[in-house]
Amino acid sequence: METPLLTIRGLTRPGLEPVFLDLSDGEMITLSGPSGSGKTLFLRAIADLDPNNGDVQLDGLDRNAMPAPDWRRMVTYVPAEAGWWADRVDAHFTDWDIAAPLAMRLLLPAACGGWPVSRLSTGERQRLALARAFVQMPHVLLLDEPTSGLDPAATAAVEGVLREKVSDGIAVLLVTHDRAQARRLGGRHFRIEKGCVTEAAR
Repeated sequence: METPLLTIRGLTRPGLEPVFLDLSDGEMITLSGPSGSGKTLFLRAIADLDPNNGDVQLDGLDRNAMPAPDWRRMVTYVPAEAGWWADRVDAHFTDWDIAAPLAMRLLLPAACGGWPVSRLSTGERQRLALARAFVQMPHVLLLDEPTSGLDPAATAAVEGVLREKVSDGIAVLLVTHDRAQARRLGGRHFRIEKGCVTEAAR
């Protein structure tokens, strides 16, 4: 039997009941639940950003067997509001020339690399955070409501790029409050209630 790309066994932390979940390469799983139910806690625990317990492996390799920055490059968490530490957009990318075509596919102008971050709207920041994650070429993307602040056109652009990345073999775990989006993106759907993750109908 083929080994899952991401294997989660008994992952837990305060506010999160033990989770057992496998995610295969080229698979997208959606996750929904009420505000405060533990969605963000779950993603942050997988990325090892907060203290947690349990076994998490990527392609058979335990996350504790590698430095945390290496794990987070391969298992990349994109929060609903990403951090920005420099004044200009392009300072957050190793090579803006590589990122610019992807930004354009996300309905952003190539010239936005030279913009001050303060000029960006909430939706523009969300899409640039996704572009920043994509160019790292992660194995797994953990996305916390990546289209919550976007209009329908921008949402469709993001979903189109996500489908392409999944077809290329990236695995995605995506938090959404939008049931229609979960149906559009397909795959398995999970629900979290009071920190307990269970598989559910889309």
